Amino acid sequence: MWKPDRSEPMPLYRQIVEHIERGITYAQLPPGSALPSERKLAEQLGVNRSTVVQAYEELRASGLVESTVGSGTRVSLTKWGVSPLHTPNWRLYTEGGTFLPNLPFMRRIREVTHYDASIINMASGELASDLFPNRIVSRILREESFDEHLGYDDPQGYLPLRQALVNKLRQDQNLLTSESSMLITSGSQQSLYLITQCLLSPGDAVAIEDPSYTYSLPMFQSAGLRIFRLPVHADGIDPEDIITLYKNHRIRMVFLNPNYQNPTGTTLSDVKKRRVLSIAADLRIPIVEDDPFSLTDFRGSIPTSLKALDKDGIVLYIGSLSKTAASGLRIGWLVAPQSVVERLSDARQQMDFGLSILAQWTAERLLASEEFDTHIKELRQALQQKQLLMVEALTHTLQDRISFVPPLGGLNLWCKINSAIDDCKLLEDAIKRGVVFVPGSVYGSEPGHVRLSYAKPRPEEIAIGISAFAEALAHS
Repeated sequence: MWKPDRSEPMPLYRQIVEHIERGITYAQLPPGSALPSERKLAEQLGVNRSTVVQAYEELRASGLVESTVGSGTRVSLTKWGVSPLHTPNWRLYTEGGTFLPNLPFMRRIREVTHYDASIINMASGELASDLFPNRIVSRILREESFDEHLGYDDPQGYLPLRQALVNKLRQDQNLLTSESSMLITSGSQQSLYLITQCLLSPGDAVAIEDPSYTYSLPMFQSAGLRIFRLPVHADGIDPEDIITLYKNHRIRMVFLNPNYQNPTGTTLSDVKKRRVLSIAADLRIPIVEDDPFSLTDFRGSIPTSLKALDKDGIVLYIGSLSKTAASGLRIGWLVAPQSVVERLSDARQQMDFGLSILAQWTAERLLASEEFDTHIKELRQALQQKQLLMVEALTHTLQDRISFVPPLGGLNLWCKINSAIDDCKLLEDAIKRGVVFVPGSVYGSEPGHVRLSYAKPRPEEIAIGISAFAEALAHS
């Protein structure tokens, strides 16, 4: 985000004026666009509120913006005598379309974490930067020769990367597949997007876990799907609920995250997994398995995936490097029947002509490195230690005011607050105290839950963040 340069001789308020003028001139701020409040813009730019007040006064004097009590400050409907009839109504366009924006809570969390580097981030499911395999990637880029073609790649993805993933899935998870049954994507969300857009139709009924990370993704509503819930218990969903939903709503697909489920951290037992597969086979409905956390198992005892147990080609398996290596590489994969892979490959090629060959080559070299297994072991230890710090801080600070069951892997603690709360007020109070988390309602849960992630904050920040969260809870 742009910020005024304090080393410049031009006064800060004048820099703000010129920045907004440029936005208006280049139609980045079309007529009628709302500007941030004086307080909010001052926070974003790191200046005194009086500086923003002075800038807005000058813009109002020039006729570029206008302020109304109760409505805030907006770009004037006329600028330098040019009629707004000549400018598209961008507000109407941005409020249209079929692809819905993120939920308000998620937009608020993203805004806070983007503009305030000091906030303790217990909302993000991303690993902290010191947990990335930077040293290994640096060595690869420094020592290994890149000789690949820099043109468009195979629509399914870089073949050596698919082969490396086939080997890793077999070695680590006893999951047998082939490179022809794999599509490389930019991550789990692109895999989900392709599935909802290409394999389902508006009006189709699908089943998702309750609560579920999937619930927080507006892409399902954007695709016009009817969503029905499978309650998550202490040991995951009840497979028999799938039968009930099928009888009542003719669901066409089931979306599950059976290992260290996001947000609850629960793991479906092998008995339940086999029952789920049996039911899906009888009903002839596919299961989409999102499996980002299995490798984080603190004991190194990786739980069995549905796909590894799948003998009937029922499961579409989604994986990613985001939770175990580097989110910035943007590497995910989808294992599916070849006909499905071909269909989704065709759609993905229409979207972006495939991923960067450099990122895919780097990911393949990373997976092929003997150092990668060491990285995973170190990651597990670091995550387990962070979880322990968070558990100790919650137990010491909140005692019987909050309930949770620490999972044996994953990145999150799912907590039930043992009193009535207002999600919005609690989040805003926490932000004021320097910590951010995800309210449980984002994932479709009943009121009174929060997801606290221990992946992003530094170890020394965890107790401070929990203390700030406790203070916010006491005042909510």
